[in-house]
Amino acid sequence: MTVRSEGYEVEHRTRSARGAAPGPTGTSGAHGHGGRGGYGYGEGGYGDGSGDGDPDARRLTLLMHAAFFLLLGASLARFLLRHPGEARTPWVIALSVALAVLYVLGPVLGSRPTPRNVVWLGVLVAVWMVLVVLAPSFAWCAVPLFYTGLRILPPRAALALVALLTVFVVAAQLRLAHGFDPNLVLAPPAVAAVATAVFVHMQRQAARQRALSERQGELIGDLLRTRRELAATERREGTLAERQRLSMEIHDTLAQGLSSQQMLLQAADRTWDADPATARRHVRTATGIAERNLAEARRFVHDLAPADLAEGGGLEAALHALAARETAQAQGRLTVRCHVEGERHTALPDRVQSALLRIAQGALANVREHAHATEAALTLTHLDDRIVLDIADNGRGFTPAGRTGATGGVRGHGLPAMRARLHQLGGTLTIESAPGEGTVLSAAVPLTPAPAPAPEDPA
Repeated sequence: MTVRSEGYEVEHRTRSARGAAPGPTGTSGAHGHGGRGGYGYGEGGYGDGSGDGDPDARRLTLLMHAAFFLLLGASLARFLLRHPGEARTPWVIALSVALAVLYVLGPVLGSRPTPRNVVWLGVLVAVWMVLVVLAPSFAWCAVPLFYTGLRILPPRAALALVALLTVFVVAAQLRLAHGFDPNLVLAPPAVAAVATAVFVHMQRQAARQRALSERQGELIGDLLRTRRELAATERREGTLAERQRLSMEIHDTLAQGLSSQQMLLQAADRTWDADPATARRHVRTATGIAERNLAEARRFVHDLAPADLAEGGGLEAALHALAARETAQAQGRLTVRCHVEGERHTALPDRVQSALLRIAQGALANVREHAHATEAALTLTHLDDRIVLDIADNGRGFTPAGRTGATGGVRGHGLPAMRARLHQLGGTLTIESAPGEGTVLSAAVPLTPAPAPAPEDPA
């Protein structure tokens, strides 16, 4: 008899492990620790083909059903072998068939805690209890019923059902033992408690995993939305930066040229009758400026690069050409010289060359229109870590603070545009001037040092 009780315990533990194992794998629908009071009743359970999209869950569900019918068949076979021809045998056979049919109805009804499912579970447990009374060996089928109750009923009702089933199991084992055995009294409740605790723990862990998955999904959605918003913001900032750059390009080229043409044509109109030769000279100079503006406009359409740089020769050649052109256009009123100091160690980026040339053009336009200077000098200095462009004139000068503070009106875009260009390159703009002492404007741009050449292999 002791062998039978030990066999029950072993089978009980085996069934507990089998019944508890599907918990985490069927978390997608079978045993969710939902908000309706049960240990879990998702869209599917052990009894209704849970986890249609999870092959492991389907296999575990089939294993659970197979284990129940195996235990039921083994219990019936044992009874028929031990008690053939007794008066209760037909009842035991009929109740065994009824229990099997009722259990098969479980997958059809599903695992939700509906009144129909509760009635089904009650009838199933009642039939099992009658069987246990008639044949104590059917107590082995209690473990699948543990998990069926835990899966369908609310927590307190499920625990009450487990306790009731455990009492019947203990009573059945004591009947089989024909005497009191402490092991038979303590082992079934202990196994039932462990199995229930494992089941509940797995359900709660599955609920936490689902909550974590949902939270991760929300975080991923927030991240993707943030990335889209950041990309849109960067596109807007890029568009604004390009508009600002284009406005500075137009100011330093077309606007300055048109302003010079206006001044020359106005001067020609005033002197047309009194000094036709001078008026024609002004018109020719304005025509030359218009040609340069046309070239700049075409360059804008092509690739927005300065026309002087596009002609080749680099920044030095472009500054020399600019100085010669400004001197020729001034017709003796202004002489512009260009000097280059130091040796260029690395090729200047196109952005740096373009920015310094535009700054030189804008500065000389201010000298021509506002400074009343007779001499100006462009000095390009190559240093190890930066390149510096100085524009100096001997004009009437101004107070830098007052000048920068009164940038309103049409003519106030020059110095802010220069600072914006240099700021984009990490450079600085310095202005030194005083009334009657001329002006020195210095633009410095840092250079990224070139990587040191690799040593030659002596071999």
